[in-house]
Parts: sequence; structure tokens; C-alpha cells
Amino acid sequence: MANEPVLLHPHKTKNASLARWNSGLLIIAALVVVAGAASGQEPVVGVANPESLFTDTNPKLNTNKQATLHIMKDLLQCNHWNEADKWLTTRYVQHNPNVRSGREGVVKFFGTRPRTATCDKLNTKIVAVLADGDLVTVVIPRELKDPKDPSKTYTTTWFDMWRFVNGKADEHWDPATK
Repeated sequence: MANEPVLLHPHKTKNASLARWNSGLLIIAALVVVAGAASGQEPVVGVANPESLFTDTNPKLNTNKQATLHIMKDLLQCNHWNEADKWLTTRYVQHNPNVRSGREGVVKFFGTRPRTATCDKLNTKIVAVLADGDLVTVVIPRELKDPKDPSKTYTTTWFDMWRFVNGKADEHWDPATK
């Protein structure tokens, strides 16, 4: 077992977060290729029933995927940030350069957005949801203005990845820049 690749067993390394990040990037890179996000691209589209992607036959992965669904739907979509303690640890490490770490920092950043009265179903378009160990990655289509012709748009891929501890998100990554 000592000769096994680091990316397949990130929990056995001294820098587990970096190894998990590398592992997640490999998954995302594979999805980008599959989604056709290259030049001459096919549009990146979500599935018809995105909530169906947040289940797993493995009980631990299912728990983490379900928590991710609540983060996507209840927190990010419907802005029920008063429920953040159900889905995020107090420590919540944030790798997005625009948001402070800690549950309190995330709630402060997002909490001023208008709250919806009810939050029955996820409306966000989702390409894929991948779970491995304590990580869950959500791949989302993004539509942007074409810089060469602002009258046109194109699609690309965004991702969010969370690391879970005891069913709550403890760490988050995305490709955001300042």
C-alpha cells in the first residue's frame, strides 16, 4: 500500500488538502473534456433533473451529496443563511479570494441577498456531481459574453468543491478570482 499514488489516497499524505485539490482538478479536467469545453465547443448544459445527481448508494457519499444539495439550494439559491449552521462547520475554510474563511465570514458575504420565502427545488443547472471520500464537486454551466463579439454568448464550466467533516462542509474551492 505504501507505493500507491498520492492522488488516489490523499488522506495518507502530509498535505491532504493539496492532494484532494489535485484529485478534484483531475476529475474536473476530465469533465471539461467530456463536456466539450474546447475551441469549437459544444454548449455546456445541465441535466433535466439536477437534484437526482445528489444521491449515492454509498451512505457516506449520499450524506455529503445531500448536504451539498442543501448548500446549493437552501443557502446559495434561496439565501436561507440563517440555516448555515446545519450545513457548514464553524471553521469553514474558504479558498475563494473574495470571501473570508469561517462560517461567520461566509454568512456575512452572502447573507444580505434577498431571501426567498420557500425553497422547494433546485433551479441551478448542474452538469455533474462527483463524490470521492470526503469531497463533493459540483460542475455548473456558465454563460458569458463573448469578448470578441459582446452581442454573442458562450458557455463554459464552473465548479464548486467542498470537503466534508461529519456531514458538514468544512472547506470550499472554486475558480473565482479577485
